[in-house]
Formats: sequence, C-alpha cells, structure tokens
Amino acid sequence: MRSAVALYRLLDVLPVFAGDGRISPSFTLVPGSEFSADALAAVDGSGARIVPWEQALTTSYSLVLVASPKGDLRLLHGHRVLLPHGAGFSKTIRGEGSPGSASGLDPKYLLPGGATGAAEEEEEGGWATVHALAHPHQVDRLRAASPRDGEQARVVGDPTLERLLASHSLRDRYRAALGTGARQLVAIASTWGPESLLRRRPGLPAELAAVLPHDTHQLALVVHPNERARIGDFELREHLAPALDAGMALVGAHEQWAATLIAADALITDHGSAALYYAAVADRPVLGACDGGDELIAGTPMARLLGSVPRLGPAGEIHRQLTAYRPGAGRDAARAAFAEQGHALDRMKELLYRLLGLPAPSAPVEPRTLPAAAPTTRTPAAFDVFVDRDGDRVRVDRVPAHAGPPGHHLAVEHGAAGERSVRSAGLLYRRALAAGPGPLDTAWTAGGWSAHALGRYPGCRAAAAVLPCGTGVLRVRGDDRLFAVRIEPVAEDGRVVRADPAAALSAVHSWVAKREDPPASFHCLLGHRAFRVLVSPATEAEQDRTF
Repeated sequence: MRSAVALYRLLDVLPVFAGDGRISPSFTLVPGSEFSADALAAVDGSGARIVPWEQALTTSYSLVLVASPKGDLRLLHGHRVLLPHGAGFSKTIRGEGSPGSASGLDPKYLLPGGATGAAEEEEEGGWATVHALAHPHQVDRLRAASPRDGEQARVVGDPTLERLLASHSLRDRYRAALGTGARQLVAIASTWGPESLLRRRPGLPAELAAVLPHDTHQLALVVHPNERARIGDFELREHLAPALDAGMALVGAHEQWAATLIAADALITDHGSAALYYAAVADRPVLGACDGGDELIAGTPMARLLGSVPRLGPAGEIHRQLTAYRPGAGRDAARAAFAEQGHALDRMKELLYRLLGLPAPSAPVEPRTLPAAAPTTRTPAAFDVFVDRDGDRVRVDRVPAHAGPPGHHLAVEHGAAGERSVRSAGLLYRRALAAGPGPLDTAWTAGGWSAHALGRYPGCRAAAAVLPCGTGVLRVRGDDRLFAVRIEPVAEDGRVVRADPAAALSAVHSWVAKREDPPASFHCLLGHRAFRVLVSPATEAEQDRTF
C-alpha cells in the first residue's frame, strides 16, 4: 500500500480469505508517497500486522496484493496482483507519469522500462502477474498500453461496489446514524487535486447550507482520503467551519463515505469515483459541480456521467437542477465502469486461490456490510426564519443564522446557542436538559422560564418552553396569556413523520409579532409536507410542567 485509499481497497478484498487459517495476511508501506503517513495510521488502526519495507523485500510471499502500480513493486517476491482503486480509470494526474495517461494505466508504472521502455521489455510485459479489473473495457485500455499486460488481465468486478450493493437494505440505518430523518440528504463528493470540487468551488458547501432549509434538507460531505492527508483533518474542518456550523456532516474516509452514498437522496460531484459508485447503487439525482478540467479523460465512464447530468451553477439553483435530473444517465455510466456486479468477490476468490495453488474453501464469500457509524456533527441552534402566510397555511423555512440574508425573525435555542445570538433573538425557546438530577435538583416550569427569559432579554418578542411531550408553551411580551402550541405528525407511506416543535413556534410567531391572535388551527408547510398545528390557551398544568 502507498496511501490510505489503497489500503481501504485491499481491506475490501480480504473477505475472500475469511476463516482460512492457512492464510496469514500482513501489510507493508511502499515508500515514495506524500500520503504515506495517513496510510500507516489507517493500517495501525485496523490492528493489522505491519512488515517494514526492507524486510518485505527479503521475504518470499505466496501472493502480493497491491492497489496502486506506483513504487518499486517489482522488487517484491511472489505473484503480484494489481487491484486498481477507484472506478473507471477516468482521471489523469497533472505532472505525474506519462502526460495524458490514465492513473492506473500509465506505462511509466506498468512496464519495466517505464514510458520509454524498449520494445523487448514491453513484449515481456510488466511486473504484475495479473491485473484484476472491473470491466472488459478496462482490459482493452490496458492492452493498448501494454499488449502483454492486457493478456494477463482478468475481469473480476469491483470489490468495493460489492459492499455497497450488499449494504443497500441498511439505508434507513445509515440515515438514522446521520440524523437525517425524513429530510432530503444531499451528499457532496470531492476528489483530490487541483480540479477537485473543494479546490475549484471551496465555498460551495457553505453556499448550499444557506439555501437548503434545515427542516427539509441535510448536507453531508465526502472528501477523498488524499485530500484529507494533504492538509489534515484539523485544517480541513477549519476551512469548512461555516458549513459544519450550519449542520453539514463531514463523513469518514473509510466505509462511512460509502454508507453515506447509500443514504443520500442526491449527489453533487466533481470527476471523482464516488459518483460512479453512487450511480451503480440507485438511480437518484446527480449534479455536476465542475468539469474535471484537463484531469478528466474523454470517453471514460466518468466523462459520460458528467456529460449527461445537469450542471450546478450558483448554489441557489439547486432545487431547479435537482428537478431537471432525468433517470437513466447514472446507471448507463455505472454499467460502463462495473461488470460482474454481485459476483466480484467470488471471481476474486477463484483467481487468488488459483495463484496460491490451494483449494478454495467451499463456503461462498459474503461481502461485509458497511457499519452505521455516526459522524460528529454540529446542530444549528440559531435560525434565520422565513415565513410566508397564505390563509391558514404558513410556509416556514429555517436556515442556519448568518449563512445567508436575514430572515423575518431570528429563532434561537437558549442553552445551545451563544449569548450574542440569544440577545438578538426575536423568538427564544428552550428544550429540556438531557442531564440527570443532582443531589439537590432544580427545574424550571414552562411558565416560569418563559417569564424569566423575557425579563432577562428585553429585545426578545416571545419565549417558549418545548416540553418533553413536544408541546410548546409560548409567552408573548406584553400579553398575560400563554399559548400551548402542538404540531401533529403526518402519516406518509406507512411511516409517521414528526416535525420539530420549534418550527411550529416560528409559524405562530408570525402572528404574535404583529400583535395578532394566532388561529386555533392552521397548517405549517415544511418543504412539501403540511403539518397541522393546534394553538390553545395553556392550561395551568402545562404552565407548571417542569423541563
């Protein structure tokens, strides 16, 4: 391995040896990569055995699996099987190898003499015993680079795709881990290098956070491991702070990215391989954010995909562009990248055990499903709220505060937002604290806290307590009455969708801010869903409820 992404590809292959005590896997780091530090950390975290490179060079192995053709791999002793990582050989890396050659198919790395190797060297073939490829078209492209290597190629499919296909039924679990709920999950995928999404459009995540309402949409960002290694997770999070503060999830580089693709309802992408994996699993909307520049190779599966899906212009156009997506484009491109779907590990098992000279275990190979790991996310606690009233229907769009233009009012969660936001709030609300009671417990009543909040924050128009049952007890400045606000769930395709009570409080605020009495019943529109809201005078019991 040379990088973390190469390691992850190798780990996806290892289930072919599961349960076989005759096989003893170990890993070594091929020197020469700027991303090697993250690779070592990743393999150390997996608990695998690491063999120093110098020791690996003096040892004879039955089988050598590699996921990148770069480095002095011909010095390793044993049958060498090259498993290219990524999908489709769609990218050329500027300033590396032979100009214009696809990364993974570059003669500089495949042939003994490199790109300028002698004809006799090319006839002898390269250093790899077998190239395990994902599609017959890739064999043709390899044959064009090296006829002898093309003869040594075998189409086995893509082991990483097998994990995504096997995990599709876990979609609800992945969405629960992300905290998506009934919202639309929009994933953003960025590869690495100067033409990547994060280099070409670094502000796009924050721009999307400013136009996608919190109650209807969630953002999740998938970043290539090489880009994370280049600047480190700390600096990456600092660069992304505006979008992360608005609630965007930054998902993990190993396994979590693939689970996020399964969970997503739409993908915004550059020319990285993640888009082809996404398209192979389900035919959902894909938008191109940038064109790949001189890194994208014409005629490849990724070029076909980007050429057939809508192109995202300004972030504000996302709703229209998602609507413009037409099914079929993604699937066609994925079929050009991945063959043997559903059978890749079986094909890999046949190939590897034949090279080992061992009878293969009779049990079928099962791809390992992806874990449902929860990324660390920041939940917004202050919102610019946009309200549009039309009779008994009130549309509410809550956007994280200061992400875009100011809304009709600022709604802030006390106890979660900073003091500056709290002092600026038009609507201030508080939820029950999660901590358990201490030896001398105290708790606010709904009526007591709302009165305290209006007394302490003179700029606040209304304050509300969100009780554990979901009822909001709302107090309006200058009015002795307290209102009980309840938002009812919506039945949808055999499921129940529940809205945040704070969204209903913002809807009621549109009346009380104008000194108007709210109706006893109205509909709060969050995206395409209409939730019935009931408003009544708060009972003494509701006012005295502690939280």
